[in-house]
Amino acid sequence: MKALHSSKMLQSKSHRNGAVSEIYGDSWYAATMVDTPRRPALYSDLDVDVCVIGGGLAGLTTAREVARRGWSVVLLEASRLAANASGRNTGFVLPGFGADADKLIARVGFERTKGLWTLAQAGLDYVRDTIASEQAPSVDPQDGWLYVSKKGNSDEFVNYVALLGELGCEIESWPTERVRSVLRSERYFYAINYLRALAIHPLNYALALAAAAERDGARIFENTPALSIDPSGVRKRIVTPAARLRANHVVLCGNVQLKSLMPRLAATMVPMTTYVITTAPLGDRLTEAIGYRGGVSDSDLADNHYRIVGGERLMLSGRATAWPRNPRRYIGALKTDIKKTYPQLGDVDVDYAWSGTLGITVHRMPQIGELGPGVWLASGFGGHGMNTTAMGGNLIAQAIVEGDQTWRQFTPFELVWAGGVFGRAAAQTRVWVKRLRDAVEERRARAREAAHRLAREAELVQAAQEEAQQQQEPQWSEQGQSAQEPDAAATLDNEPTTAVRAEADHGDAVVAQAETAEPSGAVGMERGAPRRRRRKRAQTTAEPAVEHDAEA
Repeated sequence: MKALHSSKMLQSKSHRNGAVSEIYGDSWYAATMVDTPRRPALYSDLDVDVCVIGGGLAGLTTAREVARRGWSVVLLEASRLAANASGRNTGFVLPGFGADADKLIARVGFERTKGLWTLAQAGLDYVRDTIASEQAPSVDPQDGWLYVSKKGNSDEFVNYVALLGELGCEIESWPTERVRSVLRSERYFYAINYLRALAIHPLNYALALAAAAERDGARIFENTPALSIDPSGVRKRIVTPAARLRANHVVLCGNVQLKSLMPRLAATMVPMTTYVITTAPLGDRLTEAIGYRGGVSDSDLADNHYRIVGGERLMLSGRATAWPRNPRRYIGALKTDIKKTYPQLGDVDVDYAWSGTLGITVHRMPQIGELGPGVWLASGFGGHGMNTTAMGGNLIAQAIVEGDQTWRQFTPFELVWAGGVFGRAAAQTRVWVKRLRDAVEERRARAREAAHRLAREAELVQAAQEEAQQQQEPQWSEQGQSAQEPDAAATLDNEPTTAVRAEADHGDAVVAQAETAEPSGAVGMERGAPRRRRRKRAQTTAEPAVEHDAEA
């Protein structure tokens, strides 16, 4: 496949291509996708070892890994490869799962959770290794993912960092000063930097994965929906519009798109649609505002996930809904989100706007396993799909060809009905409530920060006024000396010099910051203790960088 550089591609390939937009949406990915051959539809009957249904990342990974092990495999895609969520997401390849780690521990225990996280990390590493080994063109991997706090809750942050460390996640904790030096926004406090995470072009990665699978012997057919499956017997029968297949194993790889083929499976997922925009080129003002090239998330919701693409464009996703809508309806709201976080960017123009629909399970974990003899499922990857699709495809391929039983680690996460229309309404309500609660907590955190800042400033002003007043007051010794000619010994024994006093007053401000005093308490702090002793306290009671920073 021919690699296309984005600077030339945007000039030669219009993102308004009607045929491409109809399949992949009016997306920046569609505008910058590599040249790829059109796979034909299936018109003749076939007998194979494995039939994979679904041409997203999970299906492509499964087909590739089965073919690499020497088995015959056919992949059927109802439309075009990666036409749904696999080719429309923000491209964050992250460790872990959509389910929170503490909830996993409560469900299956710490040791099993740690084992699951190891599998999820292996999926991330598979993506990275595939990009390198296949020299995947125009995937443009960028290292790192910053998960940023807008709440200023140091205890919650420290506990979460500790838990991630116990799970074996390679991370850095960033204090507020470091975060704001890279992401120049007053909304942000501290952050977790996931060192082994990636941000990639997901559509070009999927196309590179398809090319690799075909080189290993897989056969891929587009525009070939599976109309029905007969799972009985050793040889399963799959019916398509123009041909029939027989296979020893059938692997269902899809989310809510499985509804026409397997409605009961699709009913175990809540469809959530996320909206994505990419701005026009912003030039130097973008790099001045955002000095981080990996992915950035500042919410647990499907809101405010962003990164720089194409060198000078900002891609942002958010505003998830349980019912799909026209993505252009959300351009204004997403532009407002950008301006709220980075007002220095001003009003930005948007060149691309599209949406993608995810399948979210009730337990927020992927559904991986054997439904019946020779019938397999790899689904429900919404939330952390880039790494878990790679993980799921590998687990299914190993189970089919080698009899590996690692997939059984996902048996606690059974198929659960998602509630139909009521489940969708409940999911939408949770999104709205969580968004409102986060906004309230953010305002409180910023108000606390402003109050502490004012308290420190008031303390410094008061100290400066006291110093100026003491310099103006006459002080007479027994010999009639004035304060302009003080005795040196008395100065050293009884009162700090001006330089020492200023330094001690600075120490008082540090103590007020570290102890997180309320504004009234900070201004009215007693000064009965000698200033030197209070300065020493400021030096010896400093908290760790993260906690000290958060309290600030």
